[in-house]
Amino acid sequence: MTETTLDKSSLILNFRSFYELMKPSVMSLVIFTCVVGLISSSKDINFLYSIISIIAVALGAGSAGALNMWYESEIDSLMERTCLRPIPSGKLSKKQALYFGIFTSFFSVAVLYFFSNFLSALLLAITILFYVVIYTMWLKKTTPQNIVIGGAAGAFPPIIGWTIATGEINLEPILYFLIIFFWTPSHFWALSLYKTEDYKNANIPMLPVVSGIRTTKINIFIYGIILFVISLTPYLFGFLGIIYLLSSIILGSYYVYLCYKLLKETVDEKKIAIKIFLYSILYLFILFAVILIDGLI
Repeated sequence: MTETTLDKSSLILNFRSFYELMKPSVMSLVIFTCVVGLISSSKDINFLYSIISIIAVALGAGSAGALNMWYESEIDSLMERTCLRPIPSGKLSKKQALYFGIFTSFFSVAVLYFFSNFLSALLLAITILFYVVIYTMWLKKTTPQNIVIGGAAGAFPPIIGWTIATGEINLEPILYFLIIFFWTPSHFWALSLYKTEDYKNANIPMLPVVSGIRTTKINIFIYGIILFVISLTPYLFGFLGIIYLLSSIILGSYYVYLCYKLLKETVDEKKIAIKIFLYSILYLFILFAVILIDGLI
């Protein structure tokens, strides 16, 4: 193998490692919900500027993911779910992750300010700081309610998308924010129920570790019901139509059913927990796809 071939392979591997550092699965949800917020505004938008702004938001989300991995690299090395991430696996150093995260965070906010507006850039900066400082550095290691409060960071993209198009905030994007905000606890508690030992080994006070399985199941069910009610509000306030209403009822009813099934289960809890976790991802994507379609017709 030639030196040139080795250099190319190393470059590709490095690029892939930095890409993984940005948590691409989270980025995809951020991009999608941000686009939904932008299109739902029903405003005439500059296509090129909007595309650049969405990319900036994606980079901002990626920078938060990179800084999260930098700060939690020791924790990640203790957990089966995260031990193969770029830093614990040795693909990248902590210093590389830190510099990359800082650069992309400042760059993404600056680009969004230049191609969109001050409010959008401010919200992106708040989102990054909230996720890295409030959630990662403070809440995650101090309270089992970490994901409830910390979930706000992941709920901002629809509002940011809306402000990219309009330069202002009103009730509609706030309702989309609330849907994601109340979706987050049951989604992550289901995962933590499935991976309780992982969180226990890493000394992270997730709800199943601190309060037990029964309390976690009750909370998942309660938040499943709250999510169902919140998901109806875009129709109740007149922002979306009957197609959205029927979709939210069907999707939400099954979600509540799964949460109730988990509440009553005493033997195969982990199997239902991972089913809730996986379905919750599908639920959110379909729900926001319907919002997107409603915004286009």
